[in-house]
Amino acid sequence: MVRESAPTLPRPTNRRVRSDTLGGVTTIFHIARRAEWDAAVAAGSYRISTRDRSLDDGAEFIHASRADQVSLVANFVFADETEPLCLLEIDADRLTAPVRDEDLDGGGMTFPHIYGPLNLDAVVAVHPYNCTPDGAFPPPT
Repeated sequence: MVRESAPTLPRPTNRRVRSDTLGGVTTIFHIARRAEWDAAVAAGSYRISTRDRSLDDGAEFIHASRADQVSLVANFVFADETEPLCLLEIDADRLTAPVRDEDLDGGGMTFPHIYGPLNLDAVVAVHPYNCTPDGAFPPPT
């Protein structure tokens, strides 16, 4: 899992992202609290990095995942969450902020990081995201 305390890397240039920078993947995901997503829609952009962190309070990027990483992240970060969650399905080719595929903690797994606000038109679907009766979050379907 990516730690916010990882060494600061140079910010990428502000360029339109290409799917080949994510290994050909064009759809990435971000887990959000439903209330924070609704507030972002009203404000015109989404700025939450991860649970209880935002670009406004010093986070450098918005955490995202590939489909096969979503449940891993959800079960690690949101296992004790009591607020309703949603899963933002993002078309990486529509992002206006730069995105980098990074392994910041040296664990051997890279995650997409969005270096700036998430433009709302890059979000192609919003899915309710709840844990199963056994308490685990499933992968997206």
